Amino acid sequence: MTLDLQFKIKENENYLRYLREHAHWYKTLNRTPWEFKRFEEEVKEAYHLSKVDRLERAFNTFEMLEKILVSFK
Repeated sequence: MTLDLQFKIKENENYLRYLREHAHWYKTLNRTPWEFKRFEEEVKEAYHLSKVDRLERAFNTFEMLEKILVSFK
């Protein structure tokens, strides 16, 4: 694995955790470092880190706060 990829993985806690849970990525990234983009996408999908997921969580939070405020009335 290239030194650059190692730094990217160690800087991001989610990458490191996912790599430990899915060890086959060690071999893939060692042999084909250009697959890192696919690795990143898989991590985002697994941990719900995409922009759509973030918006959905924010919407759900606002919805929950609205319900709480309505219940206090």
